[in-house]
Amino acid sequence: MKILGKVVAGVSLGMLCATQLSAKQNSEKPMNLVIILADDLGFGDLGFTGSTQIKTPHIDQLATDGVVFTNGYSCSAVCSPSRAGLLTGRNQVTFGFDNNIANNQPGFDEKYLGLPVNVKTIANHLDDAGYCNGIVGKWHLGDQEHFHPLKRGFDEWWGFLGGGHHYFKSEPGGKDYLSPVESNYKKPDPITYITDDIGTECVDFIERNSKKPFFLFASFNAPHAPMHATDEDLRLYSHIKDVKRRTYAAMVHRLDENVGRIIAEIKKQGLEQQTMVVFLSDNGGPVNSNASLNAPYRGQKGSLLEGGIHVPYVMKIPGVTENKTSYQDMVSSLDIMPTFLSLANVKYDASELDGTNLSPFLKSGKAAHETLEWRFTISAAIRSGDWKLVRLPDRLPMLYNLKEDKSELDDRLIKQPERAKRMLKQLGNWDVSLPHPVFLEGAVWKKRQLKLYDLEYRLSQPK
Repeated sequence: MKILGKVVAGVSLGMLCATQLSAKQNSEKPMNLVIILADDLGFGDLGFTGSTQIKTPHIDQLATDGVVFTNGYSCSAVCSPSRAGLLTGRNQVTFGFDNNIANNQPGFDEKYLGLPVNVKTIANHLDDAGYCNGIVGKWHLGDQEHFHPLKRGFDEWWGFLGGGHHYFKSEPGGKDYLSPVESNYKKPDPITYITDDIGTECVDFIERNSKKPFFLFASFNAPHAPMHATDEDLRLYSHIKDVKRRTYAAMVHRLDENVGRIIAEIKKQGLEQQTMVVFLSDNGGPVNSNASLNAPYRGQKGSLLEGGIHVPYVMKIPGVTENKTSYQDMVSSLDIMPTFLSLANVKYDASELDGTNLSPFLKSGKAAHETLEWRFTISAAIRSGDWKLVRLPDRLPMLYNLKEDKSELDDRLIKQPERAKRMLKQLGNWDVSLPHPVFLEGAVWKKRQLKLYDLEYRLSQPK
C-alpha cells in the first residue's frame, strides 16, 4: 500500500523515523514533545478550571504537575486557523489563514485551500533535527495531497483529514464525518470509539519511539460534534438531566481517560524527565452546539470574546516548571513552538515567528507579551495588559478591563475614549499590514458569527 508516495507494506516502523540525531541536536538525552489538543472544549469543563459536573482527574493531575496559564489563549476562535498557528508559531493571519476551511468559494484557487506549503511547521524544524514526528487524530489543514501531514514534516500519520469524525464508524469512500481513517504505517482497524482509538495510537507511538527523540501531536476531536458517547460513560453522568450536556460530559470524561493513558505511557517508558507535555483546547466551547460551558467567560467558539479564545492551557517542562503552579500573564498557543525549539537546541529564526520562547519568563515570572492580537473574518481584537478591545462591523468598539471584569460585561468605551482610540489605532495598524486571506469560508458564517456577540451566556457553574 502507498500513501502519498510513502511505502508501508513490508517496511518496518523504525524506518519511518530517523534514528540518528542531526548536528543541531547536541543533548545526550534530547527533549521530547507531546502536544495534547482538545477540540471545542469549554473553558469551565475541567476540574482545575472549576467544573462541578465533569470529573477530569488525569488532566487535573497534569495541571498540578505543570504550570497552568490562567491567561492562556488560542490564536483563533475556530478549529482550522488555530491549528495553523499552533503548528507554525506564526499568527496564521500573517500568511492569509483567516477563515475556517470549508468548501472553496468562487474567485479563489482551491490549490491554496490549506496550510500554505511555504510555511514551515514545527514538524519540519524537528525533522531537520532528527526527530520522529507523529500526528494522531484530526488534521483539518487541507485535504489535497500537497497539504497532507506526511508532506508537512510528519513521519507517522493515523487519522482523518477533515474537521470532525463519527465516533463509532467510518465507511469506505465515505465523506466528511464518515471518511476512512488513514495511516501510513498500518492498515487501520475498524473504529471502536475514536477517542479511545486515538489514545491507543498515541500510546503505541510513544512505545515504538521511546529510544529516539520524538514529537507527538495528539490531536483529539473530542468533544467536537457529532455528539457521540459510549453507553458506559453516559451511565456515569446519568444524573445530568439535559441529554446533550450529559453526552458532552461523557465525551470529556473519555478524553480525560485517554490523556491519562498518554501520560502513563510516558512514565512507563521512563521519559517523564525528558518530555515536555502541553495540554490545551483549540478554541472555546461552542455552547449552542455541544452544550459546553465557558464560565466564567462570555462568548463561545467563533467569537473573540473571552469565551471564544481563552482556553484551558497547561505546560509541563522538566527542569523549568517544577515547584510552580500558575503563570498569570497572557500567553498564546503560538508560544509552544519557539519554547520547545529553544529547549531542544533546534536553531530557528525568532524574528520569523510571532510566538515567544516562554522558558525565561516562566523562570523570572515576568510578562512574556505586551500585547496579543487576533483577526477572524468579521472581527478583530487586541489585548494590552489588562485591557482588551474588540472590533466588529456593526457597532462601536468594545473595551473591557479583564482584571476587573473577566466576563466582559462592563464596556468601558465611553469612560476610556483615549485608551480605546490608542488601542484601536494599534489594532488597525496591525490589521492593514496583513495579507489578504488565501481562501474564504461561506458568507453565511459572517452573520452567524455576529449573532454570537448578542447572546446571553451562563457565567457560573451548575450546582
